[in-house]
Amino acid sequence: VQLVESGGGSVQPGGSLRLSCAASGFTLDYYAIGWFRQAPGKEREGVSCIRSSDDSTYYADSVAGRFTISRDKAKNTVYLQMDSLKPEDTAIYYCATTPRLWPTCTPYEYDYWGQGTQVAVSS
Repeated sequence: VQLVESGGGSVQPGGSLRLSCAASGFTLDYYAIGWFRQAPGKEREGVSCIRSSDDSTYYADSVAGRFTISRDKAKNTVYLQMDSLKPEDTAIYYCATTPRLWPTCTPYEYDYWGQGTQVAVSS
C-alpha cells in the first residue's frame, strides 16, 4: 500500500489549490480514504473523508463549503479541491486510507499514510 500526495504550495488568502493522492498496491474502491492536516504545534485533524461502503463524505466544520473531496476510480486517485483558502488552513496535508467499512474521520482509525504535502496560505 502506497499513497503519494502532490499539489501543495503557497497561495494568498482566497486562493485555491487541488491536492492529489495517488494510490498504488491496492484499489481505492474498497478502502475509505481521507485527508488530514497538521499545523505546527497542533494535533493532526481530519479534514475530509470518504467511505467506500456507502460513498458518504465528511467535512470538518472549518472547511465545509470550501473544500471538496472526490475520487477518480479509474486513476485510483483521490483529490481535495480547496477554495477560499484562509491562513488557518496552513498545515501539512496527508492522505490516509483504511480497509475499515465505517471509519470516522479521525486519524487513529486510518492505517496507511502518505508522506504529506505542505500548504501555506499567507499574504
